Amino acid sequence: QKMAAGAALAGAPAAGWSPLPAQAASLLEEAADLLVLHRDFAAALERCEAGCSSLELGSGTGSEVKCSLCVVGIQALAEMNRWREVLSWLLRYYQFPGHLPPKILELCILLYSKVGEPQVMLEVGTTWLRNLSNKRLPEYSSLMELYLLHVLLPLGQFKAAEELVDSCDVLNSEQKLAFLKTICDSQCQWTQQEEMHSTDEEEQDKATETVLGRLSLLFLLTMLTLLRRALRSMSSHFYLLPYKKMLLATFLLYLVVVRLDPASPTSLPFLCKLVQLFRQAWAAVLSPIHRPPIRD
Repeated sequence: QKMAAGAALAGAPAAGWSPLPAQAASLLEEAADLLVLHRDFAAALERCEAGCSSLELGSGTGSEVKCSLCVVGIQALAEMNRWREVLSWLLRYYQFPGHLPPKILELCILLYSKVGEPQVMLEVGTTWLRNLSNKRLPEYSSLMELYLLHVLLPLGQFKAAEELVDSCDVLNSEQKLAFLKTICDSQCQWTQQEEMHSTDEEEQDKATETVLGRLSLLFLLTMLTLLRRALRSMSSHFYLLPYKKMLLATFLLYLVVVRLDPASPTSLPFLCKLVQLFRQAWAAVLSPIHRPPIRD
């Protein structure tokens, strides 16, 4: 029966409707069925596009059907996880952001706020609210509040929000005071969150420096232990070490003990390399060439 009604609607326009809006209304009914009942989002989007393309530019019933088609199209795109295409898709049929119907603007603000991309609506919302023809709409105040709460304030655009409220001649003094209070409260909350975040970062930096300092000290102690063992082993056959290597070892020891800051994070690569050098020296000292002969 529903399909028969849709066919009748497509074949015989309702009273007061031109053929094009009647055809678009039939496509709207098909798109709604595909979206809700059959969950065929791609087909629903195709019907919406066909309906919008068939409509004449203008106002009246045609514009209402066009708005409904776009609402279904937005839902279909969102269901297919193609929400990034919503705004560009709408501008194919409305050309200018200021011409978007209030219902569509509301859906876009809520959609991009829900997906965590409110900045997409920043310019679109400002353009729509500054359009003189939109200021006469009864939905203007509620859309301004929605734009403030879901776009400007989450983005920290407090100055832009205040300027928008102050320059709006549609709002009375009480409404302006209420909006400005909301902006002030949001700014205070934003500042507190930034201070807490800054404090957490400072504590994390201090903890990182402490860990790096402990690691540097551990490297230094390990290196000094290896040096002590090497010196003990070399004391029995000290004459086998070349004179230049002795000077190099003395110089490295001077750098470690006197000139090097073990707590500095920049010292870590040098300490690691130095530990490797002393391990190599330790292995060379204990090689068969330097081992003392076995006595019976």
